[in-house]
Amino acid sequence: MARSSVVVASDVHDAVTEQLRSRQQRYTALRRKLVEALGGAKDPLTINDLQRSAKGVALSSLYRNLTILEECAVVSRIMTSNGSAIFELSESLSEHHHHLVCARCGLVRDIVVPESIEHGLDKQLVKLARKEGFTFQHHQLDVIGLCGKCS
Repeated sequence: MARSSVVVASDVHDAVTEQLRSRQQRYTALRRKLVEALGGAKDPLTINDLQRSAKGVALSSLYRNLTILEECAVVSRIMTSNGSAIFELSESLSEHHHHLVCARCGLVRDIVVPESIEHGLDKQLVKLARKEGFTFQHHQLDVIGLCGKCS
């Protein structure tokens, strides 16, 4: 099941403000617009999607601001199978989810896995990590395959 698109709550904006401030960055109007666009999307967005939501903003400015938001753990960058980047709010600001990734066209869709599967997966990953001398913190899962259009 896909994530539902949501309106960005004021507490998310408060958290973003704090995350940026802790890194001596400001929550500018453009950064707020990017957070709004990413928070309102049901799936990750391309740079073209973000450019449409920030009309008149230079591509270089978008990338520069996305890089700062990524460095401040506000935005996550996902590399698709075709080598392009897509963006979404970090899980600390949204919800834990996974991705379906098309190996041919690079389409990425968010999915939320049932809690019973998440719990079982975490238990197994804790065991595997411990066996290798790691301390488990969290997981990310991308399911690679072909979308309906490419299969």
